[in-house]
Amino acid sequence: MEPSRSEARRYPRVEDIAAALGGRGAVHTVPIPLDCTGGVDEAYHGRPEMLLDPAARRACSAWSLVDDGVRERFDGGLRRDLESGARNARHGRLRTQSTYEGSLVLVRATPDPA
Repeated sequence: MEPSRSEARRYPRVEDIAAALGGRGAVHTVPIPLDCTGGVDEAYHGRPEMLLDPAARRACSAWSLVDDGVRERFDGGLRRDLESGARNARHGRLRTQSTYEGSLVLVRATPDPA
């Protein structure tokens, strides 16, 4: 199972979190800067070669949830796609975007007026 699916299984749905907070909820996507060094997967959409660096991957908690076979298949596929240009053909625009909006969100609840 790939890291994003493993990560998604660890947490409740965003809608459930917002409902549990009560009041009026709002969900805002968090834009991640292209040069973010915070160790989140979204930081590497514009720099996918970084995910071949074991240190960068260790900074992303989702990678701790997958086994070595998954990591090896991912590495092989990403390497092939980078070398052939297939990755840039499909997702090259991400290299020039200043931010990337992925799965990171901010859930905010405001109490209902009494």
